[in-house]
Parts: sequence; structure tokens; C-alpha cells
Amino acid sequence: MTDTKIVVDCTTGETQVVTLTAEEIAQREADAQAFAAAEAERLAAEEAKAQAKASAEAKLAALGLTADEIAALNK
Repeated sequence: MTDTKIVVDCTTGETQVVTLTAEEIAQREADAQAFAAAEAERLAAEEAKAQAKASAEAKLAALGLTADEIAALNK
């Protein structure tokens, strides 16, 4: 399968299907890798935050706070 892009001339409404250059393909692959790395980093940070919250809630419960009291602190 050939990698292509659609080019639209907004003044005429004409569309063309154009084959990507080697440079465009390389850039697309680099962008995909950068996105994957950023997404993995975002998910790891989200997971760490959720674990920290669960740990804090467990510590509060160990101190004797009820679930309602812990929930009130989250608001």
C-alpha cells in the first residue's frame, strides 16, 4: 500500500491524492513515536497519581477516618 495524502485547493474545491515523499513518511513515523512516548508518560503519571491517592486514603482510614470523612476531604 502506497502512503498518500489528500491535497485540497480551497479556492477551486479540487482535490488530489498525492504520494508522500520519503521525508514526509519519516516525519510521520517520528511524530507517531513521539506521540507514543508522550502518551506512555501521561498514562504513567496518571497511574502514579491514582496510586498516591489510594495510598493517602488508606493512610487516612488507618488513622480512623470514615469513608464519608475521607470523601469530604476530596471535595
